Amino acid sequence: MARMKFICDAERCIECNACVTACKNEHEVPWGVNRRRVVTLNDGVPGEKSISVACMHCSDAPCMAVCPVNCFYHTDEGVVLHNKDTCIGCGYCSYACPFGAPQFPSQGTFGVRGKMDKCTFCAGGPEAHGSEEEFKKYGRNRLAEGKLPACAEMCSTKALLGGDGDVIADIFRTRVVTRGKGAEVWGWGTAYGSKQAGQPPQNPQPGGTNTGGK
Repeated sequence: MARMKFICDAERCIECNACVTACKNEHEVPWGVNRRRVVTLNDGVPGEKSISVACMHCSDAPCMAVCPVNCFYHTDEGVVLHNKDTCIGCGYCSYACPFGAPQFPSQGTFGVRGKMDKCTFCAGGPEAHGSEEEFKKYGRNRLAEGKLPACAEMCSTKALLGGDGDVIADIFRTRVVTRGKGAEVWGWGTAYGSKQAGQPPQNPQPGGTNTGGK
């Protein structure tokens, strides 16, 4: 089964925020919460780049490790989701996440934090697919419809790639070879504990094992 991952190609991102808008529109994300955001690296200095950031759906998710009520879980596709009925809004996941993905909603009475919210890779939640309750809490389940995340589909320059990790790594590798640069992918190693996407596997040494891979 496909292992779902994200890649943002900093050489292509133009900071248009179409991914952010697509996410909010697709899932009717409430005011004050951005499941995806565009940030600038090395702002104002040579080499400045922009990247689109959201939950990376880590292989060994820190949010899952620190949650005291175990509301986070992996789907069969490797997507990290959470159960808002179980969530107690403690915020530990927000502190543990290296990408700042889980967020408190900003609506409601001052000081009332509520349930955490984050990117779902457009995979819905634990409620029945297509149900009103699922959409209200988590948004649309595009993966169950055979579609990719709305943010990736709406990216005008195809900087943001989402889908089968092997497929998107091959796409990025082809880009790197073609343009001769851009082999480092922000967040890839942190999220998936593997070599950077775009780098070919190492040739095995005689009598040894191949330690390369995506």
